[in-house]
Amino acid sequence: MEYGDSDPMDEFHTNPAPLITRRYPDRAIMNVTNTCGVYCRFCQRKRNIGEIDYACNMEHYDEALKYIAEHEYIRDVLLTGGDPLTLSNDNLEMILMKLRKIKHVEIIRIESRIPASIPQRIDQNLVKMLKKYHPLYLNLHFNHPYELTEESKNACNRFSDAGIPLGNQMVLLRGVNDNKYLVLDLNKKLLEFRVKPYYVFFAKNISGTTHFNCNIEKGLEIVDFLRGNLSGLGIPTFIVNATGGAGKVPILNKKFSISENDEVILTTWEDKMVSFPNPHHVNY
Repeated sequence: MEYGDSDPMDEFHTNPAPLITRRYPDRAIMNVTNTCGVYCRFCQRKRNIGEIDYACNMEHYDEALKYIAEHEYIRDVLLTGGDPLTLSNDNLEMILMKLRKIKHVEIIRIESRIPASIPQRIDQNLVKMLKKYHPLYLNLHFNHPYELTEESKNACNRFSDAGIPLGNQMVLLRGVNDNKYLVLDLNKKLLEFRVKPYYVFFAKNISGTTHFNCNIEKGLEIVDFLRGNLSGLGIPTFIVNATGGAGKVPILNKKFSISENDEVILTTWEDKMVSFPNPHHVNY
């Protein structure tokens, strides 16, 4: 029996223009290629991977950019795919240049697995080009400490030295990284690489890969453990993507309650209980 869904994020129905996915009023995703440096089995867009890699045609790029230009509430554009850094410098710069001409686009983000899979791609020519399009953010994808090689560190340093903030999005995978000590090691090393642990993603319900899925409790256990053993700088948000394209939902343990005598009771990372009066003089 086949479990899972080929399109668990329902991108088919949140696709108002070619290459565009839209879930939030102020953001848009632009899927610029189906090519990637490594084809993760659990990829949410594995349905787009065929026998031929391709960059999208110019007509689709132009239609996507036109859509963004016509919707003035879009202030944040995320380039993804595939992996945008598999594009040539010229093609990638063409997209960035056109986005920067749209006045209401304030922030551009790029998602990439390349620093983990082909760090040699991150050369000075690429970084020099990207540096021209600030504010630019880069979200990386490291899942395991073994991926944090010296070559990857050099690639991350080139981005950071160019003033490009780096975040990491780890996917929680059963039998791969569902271990609190392993994730602690990963996040410590990411900080050494000048990469902020950003999200831990609950694995999406992708067809043929549900054996990688952990339960929610495992993700909460890992993030709670990090809270007591790593500074806040290294604590990612545990995220579940709601089905039907409903967006990201942060999953948090309920660490507070209100007592009968109206005190706020907090539970620390060591499961100790502390309390303080709940203020009532504040008007909202």
